[in-house]
Amino acid sequence: MRKNMMSLHGLKRFLPGILLSFFLFGSDLYGDQNNALSAGFAKVNITPKTPIPMSGYGSRKDPFKGVHDDIFVRVVVFSDGVHRAAIISVDVIGFSHDFWKKITERLDREMKIEPHYIMLAAVHNHGGPDTMVYNRTPDPKVVAYVRELEDTIVEAVKEAAGNLKPVCIGAGKGECLMNINRRARHPDGSITLGRNPYGPCDHEVGVVRINDTNGNLLSILINWPCHGTVMGPENYLITGDWPGSASRFVESKMNNNIIAPVTAGASGDINPIYGPHIDFEKVRWYSYGVDSIGMILGEEALRVSREITTRPGGSISALQRVVTLPKKIDATQLQQPDIGSGDDLNVRFTVLKIGDIVFAGVSGEVFNEIGVALKKQSPYTYTFMITHCNGSSGYLITDKAYEEGGYEARSTRVKSGAEKVILQNLLDMIYEL
Repeated sequence: MRKNMMSLHGLKRFLPGILLSFFLFGSDLYGDQNNALSAGFAKVNITPKTPIPMSGYGSRKDPFKGVHDDIFVRVVVFSDGVHRAAIISVDVIGFSHDFWKKITERLDREMKIEPHYIMLAAVHNHGGPDTMVYNRTPDPKVVAYVRELEDTIVEAVKEAAGNLKPVCIGAGKGECLMNINRRARHPDGSITLGRNPYGPCDHEVGVVRINDTNGNLLSILINWPCHGTVMGPENYLITGDWPGSASRFVESKMNNNIIAPVTAGASGDINPIYGPHIDFEKVRWYSYGVDSIGMILGEEALRVSREITTRPGGSISALQRVVTLPKKIDATQLQQPDIGSGDDLNVRFTVLKIGDIVFAGVSGEVFNEIGVALKKQSPYTYTFMITHCNGSSGYLITDKAYEEGGYEARSTRVKSGAEKVILQNLLDMIYEL
């Protein structure tokens, strides 16, 4: 659904092109909504068979010791008869730019899905296997797992593309209050990781419902901004954390006849209300927090989905840009000074539009205020930001956070100014589509 009025920003920049399109193509400026839309689905277990190092916390020194819950890749492939697109949700912390390149090159070569029509999104759970290798010697077992994961993702996309069927699609919004701003204020004015109920926090749940042409539910896509950190650094069990739990809850309520991929919204400064800084070995019951959040989020996603009106048709379009941002010069300003090399950092922006639903992907860990601003300024009512998407560029924070300091300000690898770059590029791309 398009918002009633385009912003003044959009009118000023794009009115000439809009008028030209009107004279050339008539009043259907946003694509042919009568195009036949098809979708296919796949879900594959990616739980490591051999204990390997885990991701998310540098304090962990040993491989994982067991499995709390299995982790998965969930895929939705769309086709409008002209273009095919893939939304790939994976229960891991993230993917390097190199991994994204390998996946997209293979999908382009083997399936003719162009790279800018692919959204490879990690849910950013901190209880999964290590998949991110920077300037350190990789563990051979991790390398083997990542290679196997690459093959599994490609095969999952092929499986989804192999069962395409005509669908109807629609979107809605809800609210889940199980997340909280984590930039806690100290009496001396400093900022640290904690809980800040007075800080800004986006509670919006984005829901996309996909039915077959007979009205049978096939998939519910869930977008919500929150770190996957309930289980915390003391946990040595593989887990999808709350994202995995939310998917399981929704799928189980539908007798496991559907898939429910989760994507992480802009949540660089948002944590779950449970966890992560606990002694997991002494407080094992805290793992129930994973299922509590998954249940509450899942219930809201199901409630919203029941109110969504789906419709057939809708064209698919996509754009992608890579923008280079200047890095910090002083390594002492970095929480992790060994991460990355070179003077600049690449950030990949991907915008995928299916009918009137817009997915805006960023290859980084974006602050929630930036995601809220994008949704408010987008001309489309159903605009959802997907972070940790198509690469890993680290924390991308607001200009205000640089002034305040704190963990994220120390961790980001770029200078102040990322906020404006993210909004400007994504809005330009949305209007261009």
